[in-house]
Amino acid sequence: MQDGDFVSVDYVGRIKGTNEIFDVTIEDVAKKENAHNPKIKYKPVTLIVGGGFILRGLDEALHDMKVGERKTFEVAPEKAFGERRDDLIKPIPAARFKEQNIEPYPGAVVSIGEMRGRIMSVDGGRVKVDFNHPLAGKTLVYDLEVKSLVEKPEERVKSLVFYFTGMDEVDVKVVDKTADISILKDVDVVRPVKSMVAENVMKWCGVDKARFIETFEHKDEK
Repeated sequence: MQDGDFVSVDYVGRIKGTNEIFDVTIEDVAKKENAHNPKIKYKPVTLIVGGGFILRGLDEALHDMKVGERKTFEVAPEKAFGERRDDLIKPIPAARFKEQNIEPYPGAVVSIGEMRGRIMSVDGGRVKVDFNHPLAGKTLVYDLEVKSLVEKPEERVKSLVFYFTGMDEVDVKVVDKTADISILKDVDVVRPVKSMVAENVMKWCGVDKARFIETFEHKDEK
């Protein structure tokens, strides 16, 4: 694979040592190993080789693969979510939580400013919070299969919309280097997100302009 290729892949991501699945695109595997989430739509996902959207170790593996190939490989912490850092374990005054009407307890996931962490302990007026990524310091094991190249501009645009918004209910038309994106769900996408989508569509999909189309229809009142 080369930088800029859009590829459709299936994978199972596990934590080395425990064999616990932390990410999977295949529903049968998720059900078999008690990792199924009914809120998730299990299907192959589209990745951009060299796009900076995925773990470095996963990206490096894709560079050495071809369509139809399946590969199992390890990703060291420095090429995944990094090593654990002691400086990301911080004591937070309990008053900060009371201001937000939050009762802190060990194991709870909390947001402090723009940081998200897990409470390790509560001791009097101090709450110790671990802001390391949950997978920091872990070696990961991927079972990865490259299903196909994604070559249609419309499908490439859809994959970027999904990456930034989580929505796959969109209609896309690409004509004369202009991508028109219509969101088929009654969801308000804020301008900064639209801007991010547009910038990446123009960067990776060979278009010069990206437009979001909103359609309003009259609804009969009964």
